[in-house]
Amino acid sequence: MHDDLGHELSLDRPVRRLVSLVPSLTEAVAATRREALVGATDWCTHPTDLDVPRVRGTKNPDRTAIEALAPDLVIANQEENRELDVRRLREAGVPVWVTRIETVDEALTSMRRLFDEALGWGVPDWLTEAEQAWSEPVAPHRGTVAVPIWRDPWMVVGPRTYTDDLLQRLGYRNAFGADPGPTADADRYPKVELAQLDTSEVDLVLLPDEPYVFTAEDGPEAFTTAPTRLVSGRLLTWYGPAMLEARRTLA
Repeated sequence: MHDDLGHELSLDRPVRRLVSLVPSLTEAVAATRREALVGATDWCTHPTDLDVPRVRGTKNPDRTAIEALAPDLVIANQEENRELDVRRLREAGVPVWVTRIETVDEALTSMRRLFDEALGWGVPDWLTEAEQAWSEPVAPHRGTVAVPIWRDPWMVVGPRTYTDDLLQRLGYRNAFGADPGPTADADRYPKVELAQLDTSEVDLVLLPDEPYVFTAEDGPEAFTTAPTRLVSGRLLTWYGPAMLEARRTLA
């Protein structure tokens, strides 16, 4: 079998010991077969009562600790994790399955392959429900939004990202998305000036709580023209059970 990047793996299934280096996939695994999860990153905050050994962050995992946990499989993501860490884990004899997700459909397909093919657990009920929920037609146009992910410098969600596709599926035009216009570049997370965000052409600025933690006191005060709304970053960026909540809440 091959992961999303075409790397060939030979696994004994069903997988019984799993380390996750992706917060959203950690939540997905915990919702499906929690007892199989033997390690996760410090950033794996859902479910909130998850009690497993932590292996540092997504960009600096403790490879020695991961090896000591003797996982049958480590799951990673092309965007969230470094190729260097994946390669060194594999060189140490640790199997790693890497996902690649930039759209809602890719998220659903990738997770179906992960749970059914790689883990040998079958398709979980929450994934079937998510597939049904996101099979609905694209919603009518609701307005133009911008999604900052950092400030000083300001950075936003751009094209070819899961969040951009999710917003489009919900009927929102991302001001810096697939058709960014003359003021933005083709970066997936471009740097922009505040003036490009705080404009009457943006109907709503969504301020998530990750990776930058925007709060009522840190973020909205910068805007004098465009209205703002605080939103869960998990709903905008996490694939897995969060996709069901995102469909209901963000719509």
